[in-house]
Amino acid sequence: MNIAQTLSKDLNINKKSIENVIELLDEGSTVAFIARYRKERTGNLTDVEIREIEVGLTKLRNFKKRKDEIMNSLVNQDKLTKELEENLNKATSVTELEDIYAPFKKKRKTRADFARELGLDKLLDKIMEDKLTEIEVYKLAEEYLSEDIKEADIAIEKSLDILAEEIANNIEVRNIVRREGFARAKLSAKEKDDQNHLYQNYYDFTAKIKFLKPFQILAINRGEKENALDVSIEFTDTLIKKYIKDLYKANNSYTNSLIDKTIEDAYKRLLLPSITNEIRNTLTERAENESIKVFSSNLKPVILQRPIKDKNVIGLDPGFRTGCKVAVVDKNGKYLDSTVIYPVEPHKKEREAIDTLKRLIDKYDVSLIALGNATASRQTEVVVNKLLKELDNKVSYAVVNEAGASVYSASKLGEEEFPDLDVTIRGAISMARRLQDPMAELVKIDPKHIGVGQYQHDIDSKKLDNELAKVVEDAVNEVGVNINNASYKLLSYVSGLNLTLAKRIEEAFKNGNLVQRKDLLNIKGLGEKTYQMAAGFLRFPDSPNILDNTAVHPESYKVAEKIRDMDLEKIDKEKLAVDLDVGLPTLTDIIEELKKPGRDPRDDSPEVITKSEIMSIDDLKIDMIVQGKVRNVTEFGCFVDIGVGIDGLVHISNMSDSYVTNPYDLVKNSDIVTVRVIEIDKKRERIGLSMKKIK
Repeated sequence: MNIAQTLSKDLNINKKSIENVIELLDEGSTVAFIARYRKERTGNLTDVEIREIEVGLTKLRNFKKRKDEIMNSLVNQDKLTKELEENLNKATSVTELEDIYAPFKKKRKTRADFARELGLDKLLDKIMEDKLTEIEVYKLAEEYLSEDIKEADIAIEKSLDILAEEIANNIEVRNIVRREGFARAKLSAKEKDDQNHLYQNYYDFTAKIKFLKPFQILAINRGEKENALDVSIEFTDTLIKKYIKDLYKANNSYTNSLIDKTIEDAYKRLLLPSITNEIRNTLTERAENESIKVFSSNLKPVILQRPIKDKNVIGLDPGFRTGCKVAVVDKNGKYLDSTVIYPVEPHKKEREAIDTLKRLIDKYDVSLIALGNATASRQTEVVVNKLLKELDNKVSYAVVNEAGASVYSASKLGEEEFPDLDVTIRGAISMARRLQDPMAELVKIDPKHIGVGQYQHDIDSKKLDNELAKVVEDAVNEVGVNINNASYKLLSYVSGLNLTLAKRIEEAFKNGNLVQRKDLLNIKGLGEKTYQMAAGFLRFPDSPNILDNTAVHPESYKVAEKIRDMDLEKIDKEKLAVDLDVGLPTLTDIIEELKKPGRDPRDDSPEVITKSEIMSIDDLKIDMIVQGKVRNVTEFGCFVDIGVGIDGLVHISNMSDSYVTNPYDLVKNSDIVTVRVIEIDKKRERIGLSMKKIK
């Protein structure tokens, strides 16, 4: 198998580019490094395309590994025939490999194995090959009577166990059942013991397998696991058995009846359980992959939200009985002060809370408040609104998604950062920092706790963690990391680094031993290869070399130094690339970095919506036009935060004046959109929104 050629065909990417990517990956280069600094070798492939190559490469190598394992096993069993070898080499999927190998797998003895031990395979051969009548077959069967077989009809029946197993192992037969299963079979679910009525949508549910949505599959799987639902797959039995029968020609009417009987047995006893399990596993895998894809699509824009820079911020973590936790941080996220106020029920110390906030705002020159969106958020927002009016709206506020904040607060990292602070104050600090630098703060939380996925608890945990880690890694390296305010958790996502090296880098910086990029080489365990992978993604604003605060890689410093004093707007890039013996994509990137040293690509993202007055669902009216922030994108539409404490739904049918097949084609998480209110259901707290006919 030529892996590069196969991937080129599957991904529609130039074969030479794929060969170079494979070579770079095998050398230990990271996806981020390849995408950013090896554009000439890859043909300017994006990190997404390189990830696809990486995934495809792993899949194909695993396929080859499994094929080699099967070949070796057959050789060791002395059963590798030329025909088997040809079939294995023709196989294009692991499923095909396993079908070919199935009859040779070591397993517990089957009914067919017992029949062979009794010599009944010879009886079966005669029944199938010779045109014997029923009387002749019975007479022949009497030759096989023994202590284990007392009667001729038992001998015949047991010989058919061999045929049943052969039918069940027949690759063509299995493909028939598979094909018909995915094309025509239906999945049914019925209530079993759902005491909390969580799965009412699936009490009498039937749908063709090919039309099932990923979220339905995962919900049904969960219901079945919790013993709330009975789930089954209904095949087109008659049609499938007819197709199977076409593969087995009888030599007379009696043999025909035996084949019909054996097909029935093989189908119900061996094929259906096996293929049903296979189809359920395939559906689950597809659903998991799709959910991970949805999660990943929502996660990256959240991490890449635009930071709010150069503002001192108050973080508010609302609460009823325990009060509202308050934390003040400076423009770099450094903790300054904290307290607890009790502005809402049951304490209702509103005046005292407002005065306390005023004092902190004045003392620390605060211009922005970050309000968590969980328990007591709306009630606290009312108080914040009164505060801002007393300040003549010189201060604004933004509602921040609290998802995962409690996880961070109680984590080892939270304890390391603020060992002397209560966990609740750590949560308020996290609120403030999420506005200042969302990426730096959110990477401290397990990605699946950030609150942008669907059915993440029903997905294979290891697979989900691996895929989301890649998303975070790509996002972090796309932006780069400022060494001045980087936690070791953030540094651990930098290309080439691991947690151990990240901690050493953080410690070296705190001790004043890390001022410029080349100082990284003094870090224990950080060699030339790791330096090559990581250096370009780390920014050193205080370095004496301005290039250390750009995405220009140290290997390109000589080129950058030759052109930094040129008129960058008038450079003939193609000619200069030849003169300097550098690739055009690399030269282009260097020029862009020199134009804006220290540029943050997140500055191109939508601004965070800040408010100076409160709105509630009671303030909404049908046809009102409002702005909002996309909180989550799903297969059926997107949820938008319009600042009333309840996210409104823009159903896919209301997302555009044109037909929409995929919501991700129009919006992504954290986009700022203009919407029209089309439904207000105060009782159920539901808001319907539309993006249609909006200028």
